[in-house]
Amino acid sequence: MARTGWGPLGFAAAMAFIGALGSTSALAQTYKCPKVGGDFVFGQEANVNSLDQMTSTTISTRNVAMNIFEALMARDESNNPITDLAESYTESPDGLIYTFKLRQGVKFHNGKAMTSADVVASWDRYKRVAAERQILDNVEKWEAPDASTFVVTMKKRQPTFVEFISSFSQPIVIIPAELKDDAPQQLRTIGTGPFQLVEFLPGSHVRLKRYDGYTPNTKFTERTGFGGYKQACFNTVTFRIVTEPGARVAGLRTGELHGVEDIPFTSVADLKKDNRITILPLENWWVHIASANASQVPTDNAKFRQAVMALLDNEEIMEASTDGNYKLNVGFQYPHQASYTDAGKEFYNQKSPAKAKALLAESGYKGEPVFLLTNKDYPSMYNASLVMSQQMQSIGIKAELKVVDWPTAVQMAAAPSPSPGWNFFFTGYGTQPALGALATMNFFMGTNPNYKPKPGQEDTVLAAEWENMNLKVDPKERQAAFVAMQKRIFEQAYVFPFGSLTKVQGVRANVVGYKPFRIPRFSNVSFQ
Repeated sequence: MARTGWGPLGFAAAMAFIGALGSTSALAQTYKCPKVGGDFVFGQEANVNSLDQMTSTTISTRNVAMNIFEALMARDESNNPITDLAESYTESPDGLIYTFKLRQGVKFHNGKAMTSADVVASWDRYKRVAAERQILDNVEKWEAPDASTFVVTMKKRQPTFVEFISSFSQPIVIIPAELKDDAPQQLRTIGTGPFQLVEFLPGSHVRLKRYDGYTPNTKFTERTGFGGYKQACFNTVTFRIVTEPGARVAGLRTGELHGVEDIPFTSVADLKKDNRITILPLENWWVHIASANASQVPTDNAKFRQAVMALLDNEEIMEASTDGNYKLNVGFQYPHQASYTDAGKEFYNQKSPAKAKALLAESGYKGEPVFLLTNKDYPSMYNASLVMSQQMQSIGIKAELKVVDWPTAVQMAAAPSPSPGWNFFFTGYGTQPALGALATMNFFMGTNPNYKPKPGQEDTVLAAEWENMNLKVDPKERQAAFVAMQKRIFEQAYVFPFGSLTKVQGVRANVVGYKPFRIPRFSNVSFQ
């Protein structure tokens, strides 16, 4: 007999699923908007380069698109996998076949009913163009035996498969089959979610409206994570691009903005005195990161990268980046997470100019310019790059900032290796660490890993441990592989994690139901 697919993910995920089913009991009350209507304006800090969830890895895209699109699986409030567009799924006893039954009555924003043919086409496009398409490398095939069934056959048993496809880092969103050939970054914006696109003006705003044909997931009674029972209470939601922190604060004060992300820490105490505003901090928002480009001189030299890592004073960098609202954090998970490890801590925050100079001499550095690719859309990234460049200059490295807007920086950093024009790229690992070690290590694998190795020079040690992270049946062995990967990344100085910062959001006091999460959620949120 087939068994439900929660087994490989462990007891906690199984119980989360059972609990979700229990929430639909006769005693539970299904969520109902306390008030319907109104136009909610959200002050977003960074530009949006595309609404194509499959090909854009940016938080700014995810903020908007996750309110439009949905996938077979999602995560609940505690990041456990739950069904979303899938009604249920089963896993065969040998772990090689997953059978998904689809929810009935789901319609796209163009009025078309969703069927398994749309799921097949969506997975086909993801495999062809998605930035994280390597998550499907172990899949043999997928097919649709009937209109409400989708079947996935694996090459080898992979205990982490459901963890991958439930991730909202870069989800396999379901789109109408006729869109499957849309070019990367040019996907027509038609999803199944509670909001649909009205207008997208890059650099200015994105406007959504309530989709009156939306079919909520009645297995739940409340929103949970980016799944559960969702309802659009607002008539419209407008994401207004407000890159200047002071302007976001001013807009929140006047009520021109009903909610904002990334309030400067220096403004928090004063805003807390305003009874018209609710302050919403979220610790461990992201790991502040600079990734090295191993396909360009001089960061193609491990000794050079190690020299920079030996030099860095992460406290100075994080203080400047966050106005003091940070924690030093070794690695790619947070201490409260079960998967956390401090492997490689001997390479973190060394603050050793003498060691750095010795390694720099060993590298044979000849004074070439070293370009730090950064942006001002995220001031924390710009400030980190400024301080890091000054530290590098202090030992004779010719560090230069290359400042562009956030979408351009992402596009440059995402270009396949060899990736010219930059040596260090400043970003944040936000959603992925929250989703777990697997989602974060995925950055270092696939067709275009973050550390940008020269073609044919990919790190085979990382690749071997990545396979162990995915395929080992024993969770302890998968954790050991993560520990080995993190240590290897530090040893080779592929990525420089500075520390973790706290994101402070805020809403007007008359906003009901807004809860800070990895991505702003506007379902089940209303005005008083």
